[in-house]
Amino acid sequence: MRNRPIPGSAGRVRPLRLLGDPALHAPCAPVTDFGPRLARLVEDLFATMYRASGVGLAANQIGVPLQVFVYDCPDDEDVRHLGHVVNPRLVEADGVTVRGPEGCLSLPGLEAGTERFDHAVVEGVTVDGEPVRIHGTGFFGRCLQHECDHLEGLVYADRLTGLRRAKLLRAARRASWS
Repeated sequence: MRNRPIPGSAGRVRPLRLLGDPALHAPCAPVTDFGPRLARLVEDLFATMYRASGVGLAANQIGVPLQVFVYDCPDDEDVRHLGHVVNPRLVEADGVTVRGPEGCLSLPGLEAGTERFDHAVVEGVTVDGEPVRIHGTGFFGRCLQHECDHLEGLVYADRLTGLRRAKLLRAARRASWS
């Protein structure tokens, strides 16, 4: 028997913002109200992420310009990491730089080899204001860096250069959602 409800089970699936939407390219504001609206936002983020089959989702991807993201992401050893972070700060990103395939729910169906560090540490708080420090390696480290980028107004395409960037942007223009 579960002691806690499944994340997102009380949430509402919201429309995703797609590449080119100004909401994805503006830095998000810190959360200052830790009441029921924040808890509902986190539930909605989980519900939306699960519906879109994602492993992470930032609030601005559903049009809410606040510093919040959720994740349900495995690391390279298939250990599941599940949670959320409010007012996250990427305090460490180090180790080996790895170029790996990266996708985004705001660029559905597209991915590109994107360089990220293989280790990341994020600090922030929970919806209850409790401090949290999250360590991620491999794929989960990539996820933490990706979601922190979103809250700063960046999408992974902004990290690409040259042919990889041109190819991804060409594909985005051809996609029906752009």
